[in-house]
Amino acid sequence: MNYKKILVAVVGVLSIASCTANFEETNTDPNRLQKIYPSTLLNPIIYEAASHGLYRSWSHNNQFMQANVAFPSSVDGIQRYDFSDDIGSSSWNAYYRWIKNARDMEKEAIKVADANYEAIAITLRVWMAANLTDLFGPIPYFDASQGDSGKLLPKFDNQEDIYASFFDDLERANSLYDTGKALKFNPDILFTDGGAYWKRWQKFTNSLHLRLLLRASNRAEVGAYDKMVAMLNDPVKYPVIESNEESVVLDITGITPNVSPWSRIQDFTLSKKMASFFIDHLVAFEDPRLPIYATEAYRIENKKKVYIGYKGIPSAWDGPDSQFDYEASGLNNEMAKNPTKAPILTYAELLFIKAELGVKGYLPDAEKNYKEAVKSAITQFEIEVPANYFDKAEVAFDGSLEKVMLQKYYALYMTDYQQWFEYKRTGLPELPKTQSMLNNGVMPSRFPFPLSIRTQNRTEYEKIVGEMGGDDINVKMWWQN
Repeated sequence: MNYKKILVAVVGVLSIASCTANFEETNTDPNRLQKIYPSTLLNPIIYEAASHGLYRSWSHNNQFMQANVAFPSSVDGIQRYDFSDDIGSSSWNAYYRWIKNARDMEKEAIKVADANYEAIAITLRVWMAANLTDLFGPIPYFDASQGDSGKLLPKFDNQEDIYASFFDDLERANSLYDTGKALKFNPDILFTDGGAYWKRWQKFTNSLHLRLLLRASNRAEVGAYDKMVAMLNDPVKYPVIESNEESVVLDITGITPNVSPWSRIQDFTLSKKMASFFIDHLVAFEDPRLPIYATEAYRIENKKKVYIGYKGIPSAWDGPDSQFDYEASGLNNEMAKNPTKAPILTYAELLFIKAELGVKGYLPDAEKNYKEAVKSAITQFEIEVPANYFDKAEVAFDGSLEKVMLQKYYALYMTDYQQWFEYKRTGLPELPKTQSMLNNGVMPSRFPFPLSIRTQNRTEYEKIVGEMGGDDINVKMWWQN
């Protein structure tokens, strides 16, 4: 099934306006699809948003979060916090495009009175919109994607109001699911098990709700911790992800059109090396994920490769490239080859949420949830956790948020921009700095608004920038400390 072709057809069908009732009647083709059921829109949204997140994690997030570095290169680059004016334009355009499709799906679900698909559409919309606002801060949201209603220059909304709507929408979505309803159509590419289909989506909805509550938990007025505890203590009303098998991960099969976002697999590794911060901790952990993420470093001695284990390049290094007398660990391109996976929200992330609540005194079993979260992050790759893994000081639970967030950092690897979002919320894990970093060595808080928006929606752009104090990369998110 070609999702992009379907989408063109869908847009065409929804756009046609009849001139007269008689014209429509006489020009109806009985062999063509006359009504669009909301399920028709589902797969393109899932694939495009998930694959975009996977690609941008690699191209953007992983550099400023010190998972990999551009090498060889002494130019500034985003690993040195050199954010161009248009760094976020691709994500801006992609998320708005598919938010519009999620809104269309929501409208169609309401038309046909299918509450389950309405709940799914809400979940997709909130998932993508949350990523969008957490990249830029205030964004056009409530009036966005409504060009057909004449709203061509939507106003920017502040994050506080956007997040409040997220919480209301996800609460409503959870209440809409009828998990006992029979599935009339094939399941989608995200949840292929028709037997537990609606329940899987409901668990995604509530797990996303927990992610966003935690994101906003620094704002006391939200009451996030009380709400999260109430949800986790009521699994009947609020079921959440309960195993690796229930993780929200898109299986990219390699069968067109569900293919890896890297059309040339060599691009995944070209001019990139693993960063020292990312590699060195895994080495200290004696972590079994190392060969999954990276290749071994080596030196050339007597015209032969001599492997020296896993060794990266410091992010934003000082001095020339020639200072490194070894070929650093590269990215393992098996992570990008067909078939591959695009993580969206995993069981490990859910467990790390529980572990953080435990560390902060809101839930019991902080150590248990921490260990189970780490195990989940490892075993999702179908590898075993070493028997002595938690005996090492670098891994052993010590009751600190620092230890939880360091392991969560690895659990969120390749999950769109989630490492960056969590760093902005907590300042963890503590990332090393060098004199070569720009922006005074301070991690940027946001992307500038795209150049196109500054001209196409100039009045609203200038208004929100005036309220923010400038279109500056250091303007904090509403939920940041």
